Amino acid sequence: MTHQAEFGPDLAEVFGPSHQVRHDSGGPELVQLLTPEGERVEHPEFSFDLDDEAVRGFYRDMVLTRRIDTEATALQRHGELGIWAQLLGQEAAQIGAGRAMRTQDFAFPTYREHGVAWCKGVDPLNLLGLFRGVDQGGWDPNDNNFGLYTIVIGAQTLHATGYAMGMQRDGAVGTGDPERDSAVIAHFGDGASSQGDVNEAFIFAASYNAPVVFFCQNNQWAISEPIERQTRIPLYQRALGFGFPGLRVDGNDVLATYAVTKAALDRARDGQGPTFVEAYTYRMGAHTTTDDPTRYRLSDDVEHWKLKDPIARVEVYLKRNGLADDDFFAGVQQEAAELGAHLREGCKALPDPTPLQGFEHVYAEMTEELAAQRDGYADYLASFEGEGH
Repeated sequence: MTHQAEFGPDLAEVFGPSHQVRHDSGGPELVQLLTPEGERVEHPEFSFDLDDEAVRGFYRDMVLTRRIDTEATALQRHGELGIWAQLLGQEAAQIGAGRAMRTQDFAFPTYREHGVAWCKGVDPLNLLGLFRGVDQGGWDPNDNNFGLYTIVIGAQTLHATGYAMGMQRDGAVGTGDPERDSAVIAHFGDGASSQGDVNEAFIFAASYNAPVVFFCQNNQWAISEPIERQTRIPLYQRALGFGFPGLRVDGNDVLATYAVTKAALDRARDGQGPTFVEAYTYRMGAHTTTDDPTRYRLSDDVEHWKLKDPIARVEVYLKRNGLADDDFFAGVQQEAAELGAHLREGCKALPDPTPLQGFEHVYAEMTEELAAQRDGYADYLASFEGEGH
C-alpha cells in the first residue's frame, strides 16, 4: 500500500491539473432539500421534519431579515450609521441555523448575524446602536442566549468553545433531558477560517469533545480575497484533520440548513462532540458599506447567484404548491414595511452616550477600583460646569 492510499486520496482527485481546488457547490457532498427552482428533493441522510407552517415562517423570517439589511444600508448611506455589515444572499444560512436552536442553546456571532439575532429575539434596533456608535451592543446576552457581536475576526470561536466546555462541567450535556441538554453554535465566515483563533478553537473542541457547532458561512469572499486563495480543499473537509466531522450544506436552502444544523446541535447535546458545518452561499452585497465589490469580482458571478436567491426559491415553492396565498405575501410585505419604519425612526431617536456610560457593563458587578475611577472622572467632568462649555 502506498502512502497516498494510506493517508488519503490521490492529489489528482482533489486538485485540478493546475493545482486549483474544486470549489464548485455541486456534487454528492452538498446537502440540498430545496432546489433553486423551488422543488423539494430527498437526501439519504437529512430530511426536513417540520410542517408547511414552519416553511411559511422561514419565508417571513428571511424577508424581514433582508428588510433589516436594506434599511440599515440606507441609514448608513444617509449618515445615520457609521458602517453596516451586509448579509444580502445569506438569509437562508442564518435563519436555518437560528431556528434549529433550542432556547437553552447559545449563539456566538460575528458582526453579520442579523438573521440569527432575529431568531433569538434581539430587537434589530439594538443592532443599529453598535453601528451607530452609541453603544457596544445594546442587548444582554443572557436574555436571549445570543452573544455580543465580535469585531475581532474569529475570536468568538474560542469564546464559544470555552462556553461549551463550561456546559459540560455544569452537567448540561448528554443527560437525555431535552429541557436541559445544551449546545453552542459559533458563527464565522470563510475568511475567519484562516485565523489562528479558529484553528485553536477546533483543537480544544476536539480534545475536550465540546458540544459546539462551528457554522461557517462560506460566502466565497474574505473581503476581496477569493476562497481559492484561502484553502486547497473544501472547507468542510478540514474538520477531519482535527478529529470531528464536517458537512457542506446548500447555504441558500433554508430547509437543508435547518436540517443539517439541527442534526449537528442534537449530536452536540447528546455528548458526541463538535461538528463543522460549511454553509455554501454567496455574498451578493458588499462586505460592508465601505466596500466596493465591483473592484474585485465579476458581475456575471453575482447574476449567476441571483438565480439561487434563498428567498425566491421558498416563494416559488409556496406558490407552486398552493401553500400560501396573495394575502399571506402581502401581509409579510406589510410587516416588512412596518419593521423598516421602526428602524428608521428608532435609529434616529437613539440617545447619544454620556461619558460615564463607558464604565457600565464592564463587569457583572462593578469593582471598587472601577467605581473609584468612575467617580474620579465624574468629578473631573463636573469641574468644567459653569465655564460655558
